[in-house]
Amino acid sequence: MRPKPSKNKTSKNNPSQRKPEYVPGNLSTLTSFLAQIFMTKGKASISRPFMMVMGVMAVFIGQFGCGSTHSGTDKALTGWDKLESIKKGIVAPTFADKDFPITAYGAKMDSTADALPAIRAAIDAASKNPGGGRVVVPAGVFWVKGPIHLKSHVALHLDKGSRIKFSTDAADYLPVVHTRYEGMEMMNYSPLIYAYHESDIAITGEGILDGQANNDHWWWWTGSKRFGWKDGMPNQEMPDSKPRLNQMNKDQVPVEKRVFGAGHYLRPTFVEFYGCKNILIQGVTLINAPFWILHPTLSQNITIDAVSTLSYGPNNDGCDPESCTDVWIKNCHFANGDDCIAIKSGRDEDGRAINIPSKNIIIENCKMEDGHGGVVIGSEASGGVEDIYGQDLEMNSPSLDRAIRIKSNSCRGGVMRRFYFRNIEVGQVHEAVIKINMFYDEKNSAGCHFTPTLDSVFIDNVKSNKSEYAVNLQGRADKHVTNIMIDNCHFNNVEKPSIIKNVDQVEITKSTLNGEPMSAEKIIADSREAKK
Repeated sequence: MRPKPSKNKTSKNNPSQRKPEYVPGNLSTLTSFLAQIFMTKGKASISRPFMMVMGVMAVFIGQFGCGSTHSGTDKALTGWDKLESIKKGIVAPTFADKDFPITAYGAKMDSTADALPAIRAAIDAASKNPGGGRVVVPAGVFWVKGPIHLKSHVALHLDKGSRIKFSTDAADYLPVVHTRYEGMEMMNYSPLIYAYHESDIAITGEGILDGQANNDHWWWWTGSKRFGWKDGMPNQEMPDSKPRLNQMNKDQVPVEKRVFGAGHYLRPTFVEFYGCKNILIQGVTLINAPFWILHPTLSQNITIDAVSTLSYGPNNDGCDPESCTDVWIKNCHFANGDDCIAIKSGRDEDGRAINIPSKNIIIENCKMEDGHGGVVIGSEASGGVEDIYGQDLEMNSPSLDRAIRIKSNSCRGGVMRRFYFRNIEVGQVHEAVIKINMFYDEKNSAGCHFTPTLDSVFIDNVKSNKSEYAVNLQGRADKHVTNIMIDNCHFNNVEKPSIIKNVDQVEITKSTLNGEPMSAEKIIADSREAKK
């Protein structure tokens, strides 16, 4: 017969018989602890109302008590613990060991002859081969009169010394295809290299992809005299161009009816893989882009390795993952006319309707030079952004405006959370090393009421040698930014005082500004005083 447990003795191995102990910050242990104190022989020794008051106190202490064990550093470490598992889930595609040289399909080593028919024929052949293969561009200069559309199981490989030059005639990029323009769905000119709902695709090698954009081709469409536009010329700001697309987005016009292309002056991206999975872009250099350079959209499992984007035109972002999951950007070099990397997830109504965030994105061992920002999140992030990791980065240029930038406004909305940055060397930036602006481009946000959320940004071991500001963190009066942790960061040769406004739970620890210890409380107080 099984012996009955003793009613008089407690056992440390029996959780039901242990004496409750209070663990700081743990609400359940606190309430049990209080109950033990105020109960005697199973009968309440105090009144029920008093116990209710004590319960409220328990909640308060659990949420705000100084005994909480969940510091910003602990949360940051917990976030970094997920990094390796995310990396394991990002696997570059592989292809059959079979090459399809474009010269075998009629391409001539003549920069004036159209190599596009040969490239298309090679892509078709490779896609039909079991396991696919590589479409090989040998050393030499090849010109293509239109876009290259990749198919599943095909790698476009550029040998060292090769260059593909793309036509600058907009008509060559018709018919229109399903694409995105600044986070808005539309039918527009085909991107120069494009894939739509394909899998296992790649661009590899050591060659050069040359969009040939300049002030005479593509760039002047912006309407900026800096980029070649002259009075009387059409541009993207005409009522039937970008403003019309903005209104169609607001009205949620079906994408098949948002037909643009000829006569509307909205530039195509350089490389766009839309709705694809298992992507590799490795080794190549991209120059002279019409618009954004690398633009994976609504895609998964993406590796971008040892790529250089060198293009100084308008809106020449280096790499803009949009509504993508599991992206690893590593060993890359960015020198651009706009953001080096900008993470996005759709603009306004389209972003909210599709509602697919960008998440699990890793950026490491990259060099950022010229541009508006090194690593930027937003502003077209209405679908949300979460779990972003940046480490071992080098940023340095008087023409690089900011190192880390997060931006949004009341038209964008969306939830942005859990961003982790560490080990970043900043030689110099023109403006702020770390900038948060939740009312970016607010002048164009009249009538919008989609307040964005930003929570949990952890920045560790940033060293900067020259900047206008160290940190400029500005949330919104109607919704504060929350949980910002800056640890072990050192900012030298800073010209102006830092700014922190409308930010809650902000910590700056073990950090210096021009050799002096930094204090979040002092920056907040000084920012309030400056406002007066």
